Amino acid sequence: MTKNNFPHLIDLDNYPVSSWDSITNLAIDIKRNPHIYVGACNGKIMGTLFYEPSTRTQMSFQSAMLRLGGGIIGFDNPANSSVAKGESIKDTTKIASSYSDIIVMRHPLEGSVKAAALTSDCPVVNAGDGGHLHPTQTLTDLLTLKAEKGTLSGLTVGFCGDLKNGRTVHSLLKALCCYDNNKFVLISTEELKVPTYIKNRISASGKEYTEVNTLEEAIPSLDVLYMTRIQRERFGSEEEYNSQKHVFCLDKKKMKAAGKDMIVMHPLPRVDEIAVEVDDDPRALYFKQANYGMYVRMSLILSVLNEDIKTKPLLTGTKMPKVCCHNQKCITNFEPSLPHSFRNYGGVLECEYCDERLLLE
Repeated sequence: MTKNNFPHLIDLDNYPVSSWDSITNLAIDIKRNPHIYVGACNGKIMGTLFYEPSTRTQMSFQSAMLRLGGGIIGFDNPANSSVAKGESIKDTTKIASSYSDIIVMRHPLEGSVKAAALTSDCPVVNAGDGGHLHPTQTLTDLLTLKAEKGTLSGLTVGFCGDLKNGRTVHSLLKALCCYDNNKFVLISTEELKVPTYIKNRISASGKEYTEVNTLEEAIPSLDVLYMTRIQRERFGSEEEYNSQKHVFCLDKKKMKAAGKDMIVMHPLPRVDEIAVEVDDDPRALYFKQANYGMYVRMSLILSVLNEDIKTKPLLTGTKMPKVCCHNQKCITNFEPSLPHSFRNYGGVLECEYCDERLLLE
């Protein structure tokens, strides 16, 4: 492959839907026949660059690579790397990719992983970029749905909690729009509603969605309930967080109103949005969901390293160096060397890093 033509996974949109299905199908086979894949990555090294805390994502990637016979380098605290000295994402990635066969990166700024991929010398996988996207969690979620519901189509899926900042919500909504006859119920406070660009994606796909503000009114109609926590780290102040944190809680009483075949998913970690008493309900699948994550990441690593995936270019829009993204959490507002690139939708510009939209003046 030529430089910058690696099968990076920044957004699931980088891959065709057929590749999503191939990855989840391979994950099912790995789970059923793990012995076949022992040593499949002998001699390969994965670099893990985690600028934000992580338990499941980091450990499942590490476990995935180790089970495939590969090695791991990297950091899980930027204070213990040259980032603490002011090193740019470009320089950190350039060095790490020269030591690695694949990079897995998590970062608090939106569009940061795409920025890293622009100059990386190996494939880069997005393990979460701020409140933007989390494509490998979405692959985990798709695998869970396929294995537990038997289909990715014809589902009524409720999303509850911080739908504004929830990158797992954004990624899964976009993905499920690509399958037939899905419907969405968006359960949040007014302040934490799904961003407009995601609603635009749902509408463009022809899928139905409704917005409600209580679990009670939504739960009887759902095939799947996807709970999320209110994310303290995404709020500007403690006061803002405190005004939202206890609004939604799934408990035994609410579960009584749910269908016997409804499943409960959660990307974890949870705080208080699912009562511990729900854990014993056979419909509660969030711990099983986390286990599926290891298998789908084993599948992804193999697919990327074997170059089994066709991917799209990272930037396809127009370079506009004098236009600045309005999203204050966009990586382009922090890394001066990055090209400012926008898609143009009839006078509305969309940042190619974080998907923020702005009107042309």
